[in-house]
Amino acid sequence: MQGPVYTHSRLSVFSTSSQSSVDLAGTRPSSSLGSRPTSTVGRPISVGTGTTLASSGSNVVTKRTNTIYDRNLNKTRLAEVSLGAWSFMFSEVVQYTQKRVAGIGDLERRLNTLGYRVGSRILESTVWRTESTTKAPKRETRFLPALMWIHTVLWRQLFGKSADAIEKSVENDDEYMVIDNDPPITRNISIPKEMSQLSCSAFTAGIVEAVLDGLCFPARVTAHSVPTEQHPLRTTILIKLDRSVLEREEALKQGS
Repeated sequence: MQGPVYTHSRLSVFSTSSQSSVDLAGTRPSSSLGSRPTSTVGRPISVGTGTTLASSGSNVVTKRTNTIYDRNLNKTRLAEVSLGAWSFMFSEVVQYTQKRVAGIGDLERRLNTLGYRVGSRILESTVWRTESTTKAPKRETRFLPALMWIHTVLWRQLFGKSADAIEKSVENDDEYMVIDNDPPITRNISIPKEMSQLSCSAFTAGIVEAVLDGLCFPARVTAHSVPTEQHPLRTTILIKLDRSVLEREEALKQGS
């Protein structure tokens, strides 16, 4: 069974910032590192990940590269990363997962699980950025404002743009839809005919589900391809709320 095919473009998501280094002069290596070479003055001595010792005469200079945990989250929130690099990475994720599943449904469930793990971390970093830059941070307690936050703030954090629309099901009160006419995550994916029912946006659905759970709006979120003549990649993220959310919304409505 032939898997999805990928091409390249650009996408605004998370990225890395330039790394800096700190010099600690006058530090000698411990005895466990071995003796310093006598005939290779100035030659770097590898110590471990992110750390090197450079010998210069009788002094040894230690250079340590900052890790990703040392970076300021606010300085990297608007940076860009190549969509080509993202496409290669996501291609490997899909192919790795595809080899370990029995069908399309199982593949989408696993992509959803992977997206859920990413979503919980994105929510944490986004909330931290909001609280650190806002004097009076606000936590949404009603579902519709939280859904609007996902439609705008979260989508811009992920894809550099807002989603195209939000709709409510006319048949079921517990179903809402976030619509993206051109989702960057699937823009460079070509689905074979025998896998036409597959939606790799299940990864995005997992992210949304994790965010809703973190905001105390438990729901089941799935992705569905709804192509149109004008938007062949149009995707609907279907949110089916837990009954407890509807009961709480009703109680808050009556209380107000």
